[in-house]
Amino acid sequence: MEKQRIVVKVGTSTLTGENGALMLRTIDKLAQVLSALHNEGHQVILVSSGAIAVGVNKMRLPKKPTDVCMKQAVAAVGQCELMHIYDKCFGEYGNIVGQILLTADDIAVKAKRRNITNTFEALLENGMIPVVNENDSISHAEIESDKKVFGDNDMLSAIVAKLTEADRLIILSDIEGLYDSNPHINPDATLIHRVDDINDEIRGLATGTSSNRGTGGMVTKLEAAEYATMHGIDMHIAHGIDPQNIYRILEGEECGTHFVKRAQ
Repeated sequence: MEKQRIVVKVGTSTLTGENGALMLRTIDKLAQVLSALHNEGHQVILVSSGAIAVGVNKMRLPKKPTDVCMKQAVAAVGQCELMHIYDKCFGEYGNIVGQILLTADDIAVKAKRRNITNTFEALLENGMIPVVNENDSISHAEIESDKKVFGDNDMLSAIVAKLTEADRLIILSDIEGLYDSNPHINPDATLIHRVDDINDEIRGLATGTSSNRGTGGMVTKLEAAEYATMHGIDMHIAHGIDPQNIYRILEGEECGTHFVKRAQ
């Protein structure tokens, strides 16, 4: 298998259960798969949501707060817990992780963007696995529902893939991929395995988030797919309950939905 630079994004609904507690078994499997790929010579970047959901559970709050300042405080607590778990899980497989927290301003300002790119390169060249998240404890944009920039990190993962000149973006979700109709409503919905052109018909198939813990949905995933494929990056959506789907994608199996990169 050709060595690749791969960005993997995992959402809140994949990382946490209905009660907000971390799904440690899934996280360990994810760390095992990404570590195996890293040990085989691939360069891996993990974009992870979940700070607010984890913080709510850690602080034993009855529900996700609505006040912006409280959301930011919860995110600060949750991000510490999340990175603690990642550090421990990846460490079990002999790998070191490094945290990168980003805001929209970091991407928009040229000097900041260059510094971010340099940090990624330094981590990857030194054999480490960057773990990226939106800096919810600083940024208002992602936690105020009417001002979202990254959409539960779907777009953030596509931007990171472009910044790092990745070969492939894999989004692990709580759904197998893009269907020809809503599978939560229509039991006969068919999974679309390959999309060569994201046109109005494809956009019309998108629906909102299927989880009350995450903030993204198929709409934000299609936006990420458009951005990634436009910049010459293959993007995949696959179910995150089985992180070994990443192996299947890299081995060319028909798994989830593959959004084919545009010719450059």
